[in-house]
Amino acid sequence: MTSVQLTGATLAYGERVLWSDLDLTVAPGEFVAVLGPNGSGKTSLLKVLLGQTSLTSGTASIAGGRSSIGYIPQQKAIDEGVPLRGRDFVGLGWDGHRWGIGFRGRHARRDAVDAAIASVGAQAFADAPLGQMSGGEQQRLRVAQALVGDPDVLLCDEPLLSLDLANQQVVAHLIDQRRRSHSTSVVFVTHEINPILPIVDRIVYLVDGKFRIGTTEDVMTSEVLSELYDTDVEVLRVRGRLVVVGTGDAMDALGAAGGDCAHHLDNEI
Repeated sequence: MTSVQLTGATLAYGERVLWSDLDLTVAPGEFVAVLGPNGSGKTSLLKVLLGQTSLTSGTASIAGGRSSIGYIPQQKAIDEGVPLRGRDFVGLGWDGHRWGIGFRGRHARRDAVDAAIASVGAQAFADAPLGQMSGGEQQRLRVAQALVGDPDVLLCDEPLLSLDLANQQVVAHLIDQRRRSHSTSVVFVTHEINPILPIVDRIVYLVDGKFRIGTTEDVMTSEVLSELYDTDVEVLRVRGRLVVVGTGDAMDALGAAGGDCAHHLDNEI
């Protein structure tokens, strides 16, 4: 059984090809991370699955249609003056799939919102103004908003961005818990593999029109990344973390992930 399927998928903007002939199937309950430098087409891949961007060629499909998708967008700063409560924010995820709810619908909406908030442990601040919450609290509610419609597929666009290590672990655990308890497929765009290293099943690594798909052990190797970046890249394991080290322009090509990894290596050795 397949939840997400891309077949011969090609996405190009004029002469610039982000990726071509991409074949990918995601099974129910599978956790797939999408990695690569800025501009490699990670977010564009999610937009294709959301129906916001059309493929240049090939096909993309979601089992159950796009109403079965939960989506966590990139985190954006929320103004402190925004009066929207946390539970109202979560409720928007329910409203996006339903029109003109009646009396019974209001009860179903309330129960679904309460359940989603409880699933991410956000009951203590669910009635607080969204703009007065910490980044970690806001991100918990973004996860709840994505889950309130009981999705079969969860698409996540940099859900750990701007979070400290503790909150990265919390959010990663919540998403992992959901996919294990409900067999929800997860496609997870990120710059940094380490926070999800214990839970990821496969990786899609996109670089300059090329890609590799496989397990962490298959993809995150010096040989594979050197081939993708067309320069010398070394992958090390340091205290249970993957550290990617490039030379010359490679560090620029690796973007934030490469810089962060080099920084961790300097601190740990």
